[in-house]
Amino acid sequence: MAYNKPMKIVIVGGGSAGWMSAAFLARLLGRNYEIQLIESEEIATIGVGEATIPAIKTFNTVLKLDEIDFIKKTQATFKLGIKFKDWTRKGHEYYHGFGKIGREWEHLRAHQYWLKRHLSGDTSTLKSLSINSVAPDANKFMFPKMEMTESPLSEIGYAYHLDANLYAKYLRGYSEERGVTRTEGKVVEVNLRPDDGYIASIRLENGTIIEGDLFIDCTGFRGLLIEEAMHTGYDSWDKWLFCDRAIAVPCKSSGDFPPYTVSTALDSGWQWKIPLQHRTGNGHVYSSQFLDDQTAEATLLNSLDGEPTNEPLRLKFTVGKRKKLWNKNCVAVGLSGGFLEPLESTGLYMIQSAMVRLVRYFPDRSFNQTNIDEFNRQATFEFERIRDFIVLHYKATEREDTEFWRKCKNAEIPDTLAEKIELFKANGRVFREADELFAEESWIQVFLGQGIIPTNYDPLVDLKTEQEVKDFLSNMETVIQKCVATMPDHKLFIDKTCKAPPV
Repeated sequence: MAYNKPMKIVIVGGGSAGWMSAAFLARLLGRNYEIQLIESEEIATIGVGEATIPAIKTFNTVLKLDEIDFIKKTQATFKLGIKFKDWTRKGHEYYHGFGKIGREWEHLRAHQYWLKRHLSGDTSTLKSLSINSVAPDANKFMFPKMEMTESPLSEIGYAYHLDANLYAKYLRGYSEERGVTRTEGKVVEVNLRPDDGYIASIRLENGTIIEGDLFIDCTGFRGLLIEEAMHTGYDSWDKWLFCDRAIAVPCKSSGDFPPYTVSTALDSGWQWKIPLQHRTGNGHVYSSQFLDDQTAEATLLNSLDGEPTNEPLRLKFTVGKRKKLWNKNCVAVGLSGGFLEPLESTGLYMIQSAMVRLVRYFPDRSFNQTNIDEFNRQATFEFERIRDFIVLHYKATEREDTEFWRKCKNAEIPDTLAEKIELFKANGRVFREADELFAEESWIQVFLGQGIIPTNYDPLVDLKTEQEVKDFLSNMETVIQKCVATMPDHKLFIDKTCKAPPV
């Protein structure tokens, strides 16, 4: 049938979005579809998506990448979670770790038992129940021991810190080996079909016309295809999230590789620190309403652990998403589809998610609108739930020391987030809805870490005696401490198993 005849796929833009898209499609579609990627070396990629979440391992597994080779080629280190400093109040810190929080007992999560003890005056911390929060403090890391099914060592959740530009280069080689054609050139015109507004072709600066059937827009904030040509529209979320600027700069490594990302709240935004093998990535996300660009840059540069290795990259953005990520025969991937500040390291995941969803609803030549609508509905749901999780960090704060934080604390929030907060406040309950990204453990750690303490706990906790609950929690803490004591130092682990060559 003509509708099922393989189409030509044209990816416009390189960087992480372009080459992740190309690699994924090349892996799953093989050489049955012609895939061409257009990029210009004159157009710099942002390349600051250096902290990831565990889903990146699934993506790499689908591509059948060798993990050790990938780590070496991208100068990667391991990430057990994120340390949040000064978000709840100055001097306070907590972890959002990737692993489990203790163990369930009689179908109740461990935090419910901890909550009962906490409300009765016990001062033990929730992080002591998670190996992904205890190990970072000790600077320890190891691959999970999956065969030790009853041990916390089997439950170590991890992701990576990586050089996004090296990752794109790595995936370019992977893609070209599998038949993807790369064309150097700058797109100067997008030609739409006059009868239905679908993209027919693009024209390069040298006059070359490139036709295609399915176009993937990886052109960054500009949205060359999805917005400049197709006028899809954009939903801004700046009434909930006030940061609209970022400055990023790498610096020389201090030689220390902590297995976590650091996110430090500042007077008018926050700063990230991402340790790679060859350098440290740094950035300052802030609100131009409360801080000028020069002061923001000086604040960042004065906080570096080493000498800058590049000029600062300055970014302006509007938090939000395209009204449609899939419009006619164009799919926006990465920054062209929307932007959520990298507070929870979701940048590369959103590229991965868009491609998985595209393959799930992969079109024939009819471009059935029902499939496109469902793609867009799911994409919107995912964006909005991640948005809510990020808003939570700003809303749930005790800080009132600056005008920025007073505005965040008193700002309105989406109804979906308000409902989640109220449910947690009542009995410490949180439920993952449909395919939303962040699991219950993530919400629990940020709720409690940011000072949202429920007024009560699940009443089924009282089916256990006080002593049983105390012993249950104490045993978990002891086991986790013993497990962490056996783990190697993070840097020593890298040096022994996956040290990258000098750059």
